Amino acid sequence: MTWIIVISLALIAFALAVFGFRISRGLWTSLAAVLGFGLAGYALQASPELPSSPTSATDLAGGQAFDIVAARQEFVAQEDKSGSNMLITSDAWARRGRYAEAAQMLAGVTRENPQDFEAWLAQGIVLTEHAGGSLTQASLYAFQRASNLKPDHLAPGYFLGSSLVRQGRLMEARQVWSDTLDSAQDDAEGRPGLENRLARLDGILAAMQAGQQPLAPQTQPPPQDTVPPDDAR
Repeated sequence: MTWIIVISLALIAFALAVFGFRISRGLWTSLAAVLGFGLAGYALQASPELPSSPTSATDLAGGQAFDIVAARQEFVAQEDKSGSNMLITSDAWARRGRYAEAAQMLAGVTRENPQDFEAWLAQGIVLTEHAGGSLTQASLYAFQRASNLKPDHLAPGYFLGSSLVRQGRLMEARQVWSDTLDSAQDDAEGRPGLENRLARLDGILAAMQAGQQPLAPQTQPPPQDTVPPDDAR
């Protein structure tokens, strides 16, 4: 079936060039040769009979292909968005993996407007990414500032839990996600996505327990307790 489509497209291209663009008759042979070479190359290199390879399941915490900007936007409703155009530039830096530059730009936004929820949230995210997915005092502080501005918002807790998952601290991540959902509204932006992630995490934990694999010990206090107070900024 694929070969029929390919040949049909070649014939359509030939007819369009001849009758649509009215190329001279002397060029018909050259055009046919070009199309013929294209078909020959397809025959040598293509494998239309092979099924397409399935995309691997997205890791609970994102993985290397994690688009942190898209993930943030999943949880931030229109009314919670930043009013600063600098966020667009910082997002561009973040998507290129230039997390330090993105964090510096966001620091300027939060200095100018300490009430900018999305800027604090974005700052926590890029600082975490800059640390290779680990929570630092700086990223925890930014997440806490965002949480203080909107205590029932899902996003700060989601990204805290994501970082804990990446560190293998699954039980702590589950607690953070569960508490985050309990404190949020039923119609909170991104709630279905977080509920799905929590269900998948529960499945992983159940499988680990069934296989008697040790879970990551809770050797550290919950991340919210490690955030420095505002006056220590």
